[in-house]
Amino acid sequence: MARGNRKAREAAEKVHDGPVSVWFSKLASSTAHATGRPATFAICCLTVIGWAVTGPLFHYSDTWQLVINTGTTIVTFLMVFLIQNTQNRDGAALQAKLDELIRATHDARNAYMGIENLPESELEGMREHCDDPAPRSG
Repeated sequence: MARGNRKAREAAEKVHDGPVSVWFSKLASSTAHATGRPATFAICCLTVIGWAVTGPLFHYSDTWQLVINTGTTIVTFLMVFLIQNTQNRDGAALQAKLDELIRATHDARNAYMGIENLPESELEGMREHCDDPAPRSG
């Protein structure tokens, strides 16, 4: 149980280690929230449609193509980091919640707390153990 508490604390500390991390976390959260809205998707679609409509004006030039390619590449590159930050925080929070549920459940096996940090071979063994049918009592 102490191992799970320590791992949960370490995960939380890694997420919030200073003013830059706090600022980035806030930026990532607000950006993820904003980009997940239907209006943002509509704006992106309108941008692509607007770009496509201007094709004949620019004679479908290399520069015209480069504008959309560069824009989408930059947005994709930056969004990868923002999404990963959001996923890391969500994963750490979910893991802490699961550890707390294990800790609070009387019949739960505390060995499962913090298993996300185990090597893949050990984790696979624990998965297989969970897949085995429960022994029947009676």
